Amino acid sequence: MAAMAEKTTRQKEELDWLPVYEEDDERGSKEKVVQKYFLQEWEFVKSLLNRIVSDGRVSDPSIPHKIQSIMDKYQEQGQLLEPYLESIVSPLMFIVRSRTIELGLASDEILEVIKPICIIIYSLVTVCGYKAVIRFFPHQVSDLELAVSLLEKCHYTNSVTSLRQESTGEMEAKCVMLLWLAILILVPFDISTVDTSIASDTNLGQLEPAPLVMKIVGFSKDYLSNAGPMRTMAALLVSKLLTRPDMPKAFASFVDWTHEVLSSVTDDAMNHFRLLGAVEALTAIFKGGGRILLLDVVPKVWDDTSLLIKSSNAVRSPLLRKYLMKLTQRIGFTCLPHRSPSWRYASKTSSLGENVSLSASRETEQYSSGTNVVDCISERIQSCQQDEDMDVPGIVEEIIEMLLTGLRDTDTVVRWSAAKGIGRITSRLTSALSEEVLSSVLELFSPGEGDGSWHGGCLALAELARRGLLLCTSLPKVVPVVVKALHYDIRRGPHSVGSHVRDAAAYVCWAFGRAYYHSDMRNILDQLAPHLLTVACYDREVNCRRAAAAAFQENVGRQGNYPHGIDIVNTADYFSLSSRVHSYTHVAVFIAQFEGYLYPFAEELLYNKICHWDQGLRELAAVALSALVKYDPVYFADSVLEKLIPCTLSSDLCMRHGATLAIGELVLALHHCDYALTSDKQKRVAGVIPAIEKARLYRGKGGEIMRLAVSRYIECISIIFLSLTEKIKRGLLDTLNENLRHPNFQIQDAAVKALKQFVLAYLVAPDISGTNDIMSKYLELLTDQNVAVRRGSALAIGVLPYELLVRGWKDVLTKLSSCCAIEENPDDRDAEARVNAVKGLVSVCEILTQETSIDDKPSREDKMDLILLIKNEVMASLLKALDDYSVDNRGDVGSWVREAAMIGLERCTYILCRRISVGYTEISGEVESSSELHNSDMVENIQSSSIFDTHLATTVVGGISKQAVEKMDKLREAAAKVLHRILYCKIVYIPHIPYRKKLEEIVPEKTDLKWAVPTFSYPRFVQLLQFSCYSKLVLSGLVISIGGLQESLRKASLSALLDYLEAVEIGNENDRKSREYMLSTDMLWVLQQYRRCDRVIVPTLKTIEILFSRKIFLNMEARTAVFLAGLLDSLAVELRVSKDFSKLYAGIAILGYVASTMESLINVRAFSHLLSFLGHRYPKIRKAAAEQVYLVLLQKGNLVNENKIEEALEIISETCWDGDVEASRLRRLELYGIAGLEAELQKTSGASKKNGERKPITADENASYSSLVGSSGF
Repeated sequence: MAAMAEKTTRQKEELDWLPVYEEDDERGSKEKVVQKYFLQEWEFVKSLLNRIVSDGRVSDPSIPHKIQSIMDKYQEQGQLLEPYLESIVSPLMFIVRSRTIELGLASDEILEVIKPICIIIYSLVTVCGYKAVIRFFPHQVSDLELAVSLLEKCHYTNSVTSLRQESTGEMEAKCVMLLWLAILILVPFDISTVDTSIASDTNLGQLEPAPLVMKIVGFSKDYLSNAGPMRTMAALLVSKLLTRPDMPKAFASFVDWTHEVLSSVTDDAMNHFRLLGAVEALTAIFKGGGRILLLDVVPKVWDDTSLLIKSSNAVRSPLLRKYLMKLTQRIGFTCLPHRSPSWRYASKTSSLGENVSLSASRETEQYSSGTNVVDCISERIQSCQQDEDMDVPGIVEEIIEMLLTGLRDTDTVVRWSAAKGIGRITSRLTSALSEEVLSSVLELFSPGEGDGSWHGGCLALAELARRGLLLCTSLPKVVPVVVKALHYDIRRGPHSVGSHVRDAAAYVCWAFGRAYYHSDMRNILDQLAPHLLTVACYDREVNCRRAAAAAFQENVGRQGNYPHGIDIVNTADYFSLSSRVHSYTHVAVFIAQFEGYLYPFAEELLYNKICHWDQGLRELAAVALSALVKYDPVYFADSVLEKLIPCTLSSDLCMRHGATLAIGELVLALHHCDYALTSDKQKRVAGVIPAIEKARLYRGKGGEIMRLAVSRYIECISIIFLSLTEKIKRGLLDTLNENLRHPNFQIQDAAVKALKQFVLAYLVAPDISGTNDIMSKYLELLTDQNVAVRRGSALAIGVLPYELLVRGWKDVLTKLSSCCAIEENPDDRDAEARVNAVKGLVSVCEILTQETSIDDKPSREDKMDLILLIKNEVMASLLKALDDYSVDNRGDVGSWVREAAMIGLERCTYILCRRISVGYTEISGEVESSSELHNSDMVENIQSSSIFDTHLATTVVGGISKQAVEKMDKLREAAAKVLHRILYCKIVYIPHIPYRKKLEEIVPEKTDLKWAVPTFSYPRFVQLLQFSCYSKLVLSGLVISIGGLQESLRKASLSALLDYLEAVEIGNENDRKSREYMLSTDMLWVLQQYRRCDRVIVPTLKTIEILFSRKIFLNMEARTAVFLAGLLDSLAVELRVSKDFSKLYAGIAILGYVASTMESLINVRAFSHLLSFLGHRYPKIRKAAAEQVYLVLLQKGNLVNENKIEEALEIISETCWDGDVEASRLRRLELYGIAGLEAELQKTSGASKKNGERKPITADENASYSSLVGSSGF
């Protein structure tokens, strides 16, 4: 020993020089490892606990709720807190105990001490469970009366938490006291020896329960009627107390009380909760009580239970039925003696060491195998004889019948409880009776039973298998039932039920893997594996897919070397099955390559998924079926295709829709596998669509769905160039044209995709006539009255091939360009039609400018004409589409057009930049870096001769930048991404962009930036205001955000503009003033450019008002007068006869600011305009103008003679401006006189007389005002 110790010491000294690895768990202390991987907030929690312990109470009311919020995060992983429970619970309960002794029970302060502490303890109970927490409660005998007294004090304290968001601890204190009593009541002494009140009670009999016991029982009965968690705690306390050996009388009394409660027929809320509490208490008593004690009360309790479960109370309450199931199985447990049945299936050893030793000793024990077999048989016969001699009470049959009925219950919690009861009771029955139970369970899987019975039956089978009660001899009749349950899916109207049954069936398979030895499961797993993997790959619900995969994984791991099991488990894991599309198109395709899975997968898709009620699943199933073709094309061509073709005319919509899709996808997949269909099969495939049209399956319910499927079908057969007759070709073209006219955009999109392939396959051959008629027909339909026809025609033209477009490209581009503009007739306006026109226009441009290999190539002049037309007309139409702000009842529908126009401008920019004006040759090669291309000589030549000039580049970038600062997040993000692609395009360099380097700073090359976030995008794009080529367009979009209604957007955009004007990064006062002057000039441009356009003018006026309030534009020296004069000119136009309240309010506020400036001529003009609103026909406007006039007179006294200021202020303050309009106008005349504005007044009155001669003035102001209110929303 000494030598060993010396050696250890020497090794330790030699290792002292080694570095300490803090991240190595093996070298760290237990406390560090626990802190690292378990409660990460332990340091913070520990500091709070130390503070509580040092103070002896919770001094800060927020501490319990801080700790509670931390504990709640571990709700699903409560075991992570268990290493800390003793450190948390023990000191807190010590404070409760010591402070109670110190302050005394009579003190009201004691509740204020224990309630916050109980909040912390109860939060641990909710996370970790009471069993883990209760172990650290103090359990001295002397604490029993103390805890009862604390519970009594809490019990009689009125709760004040009913209307509070956070609990103050009354409920938590009661729960903790009940839990404390539940462990204290287990003291190994007679309760009467602990109760100090017995000494003063001389009338107490020998068998009478102690007063302390009666007090506890009384409190428990009260809490058993409670709806909160105290009911469960009280049931636990009662079960611990009344099952003591010294409580026979109290136990009998309590059973009598439960008999009264269970027999009562009162139908009210209190009686319902009392019923729940009584049944829960009985369940806890039968769980923890001794068999000898409980056998005497079994008849009474069973009679009450059997009657209650048939009552209306049980029918209405799933929770009550669950408790009754638990009580029923406990009663059955009590009636049957405890025994371990010898007939139970015993799996081989589960320990690795025992397995190794067993295999090593197997050879040495072979000689005695015959003797062992004889001994085992004799022991089995003897145990069976003992089973037959067992006397089973008659009540057990009734209990099993009730549990079997519970398996059919409508609620899962009841079925689950009944299934566990079946398993527990069967474990104490004989082999023959267990077979009868199994037969009864299997009857639940009959076709006439509902989904609840199937689910309950699966749960029961799983419980029997887990407990070894399902023998191997019974598996042949159980496995077929489980296979049916794995595919259980019953259609009910527009949906189906059965996902819970399939989930439970997977649980049964999982239980099989854990319960049986691999030699017994080998054949069973061969039967189950294809079905499990079918569910894992093709089930609609993600929980079923994951459950089936988990069951397969459990069987592969437990049952040994299953063929390809590891590869399948690695592919079909928890995460890969989360996506239905990935499961269908990747996981299933990978598994199908292994032997034994391809044909079950194909049959599942063919018989169950192609005809599924979910349209999306049918479409996915068709794609998934085609993905399996590569493994056996002959099987799919000869067998699957033959079965699907007749289904296209099925009366079931789901069947014919899925079959049509599947045939199209299969034919396409066979073509990709280089499998040629026979001529007979080609004829049958080609006749599917004519047969559908002949049967008129487009009409009625499901017609739209079938149109989608038919379009995809035509697309697939066109891709493979299926042989068609001329009649069928004409019929298919008519079908596509009909689908193009359909108002459903999905049908139109599908028809456009099909038309693109159909025309390429069947209509572009030189010997085909009438191709020009197709294009001319679509061009005529561009102006049709039907908006759906216009939408479809524009998309159709965009997918026509070069051979058709090249003959009349001028008319095509011209008509599509005109269709991009807003229609003149309001009744004909349609945003979707304009969007499709933009898409079609850009697509035609790309098709016409691509290199072709056909003989009919355009001449050099035609090519130049095409490029010039794209530059002049197409780009102009797209730029005009950026100003599409149409609005209907769906909102800003013009945003769809603007988004499409931005993408179109990008694509057309690439077209123009690829062409050189002289030679019309494409830039050869692909450019790796835009900077390299920029520095090359070739770029200089391009810049000198490119069609894409500086003016066009400025207009395009400016228009897109404008969209990047407007109010819609989606459009801002789209604009920023388009600008990013233009700046960093790798295919072609975009020249002539002004201030390109600054743009590249604003829009960096990173692709994961959050452009939709206002606080990120606005500070960047607002920098463009310093460049005159972009500033006007950017400002016209920015003012819409600043003056808009959305508060968060307004704050972000305004903050960005103010930061830009302050120019903190520059630090030069002159530059700041120049930015302010440039902004004022651009603001006047916006007012002039969008004159009378309230969409822009109103937010612009609001923006100016906000900037005036920040003293911006008012200190530009001589430039201020120019800006204010232009502003007043615009206000004179915009406010005249305006009915927009927000516009009038903003204009009046601006006039108030301008009238308060130092510019003598400007402020008099503004003040005069402001006074004119005092006689406005709308009362609210008159009142707002009066307030501004009052403020102006207070701030700017030189507008009125000093002697008359008081008089003017008195007139404004005493006049009821929102009263009679004539009285207001008379008072306004007085103010005109005081201000010395008679000449202006005469001019105004003379003008009003002239106007009066032309148009009579409305006599009743209320009539016009009411019309305004109705239109403006006031």
